[in-house]
Amino acid sequence: MKIYFCGSIRGGRDLAHTYEHIIKMLQGFGTVLTEHVGSDEVIQKKDRVLSDRQIHDRDLGWIVESDLLVAEVTVPSLGVGYEIGRAIEIGKPVLCLYDAGSGKALSAMIAGSDKVEMKLYRQTEEIEGILEAFFKSHAPRRTS
Repeated sequence: MKIYFCGSIRGGRDLAHTYEHIIKMLQGFGTVLTEHVGSDEVIQKKDRVLSDRQIHDRDLGWIVESDLLVAEVTVPSLGVGYEIGRAIEIGKPVLCLYDAGSGKALSAMIAGSDKVEMKLYRQTEEIEGILEAFFKSHAPRRTS
């Protein structure tokens, strides 16, 4: 299974540690195409040499290649919203995670979409169970 994970990069790195934790959990379900999102150091090394167009095209290619998208949406990000919209447009299952205790407002465009599975959490330990349920319901079906 190929997983596209997204979280805020240019919109703010307040939850980088949480992203890293989520990515480690996701690796138990498949290949995370965007594991660099959890590391400021890797982002600086990989993305600083790429143009905005190259980053867009690379990431859009990964969305197309992925089986599903998981987003942490607590820190508002135009890029994450765009990625979610593109994944929905091409029919990918989308899970959005939101820290209900953050005090930040969640976009109605995300929370109100029937194409997004929206899950709230208060502790990062809760995320593992959320991921297990999501992957159980969206695991690729094998044909005999």
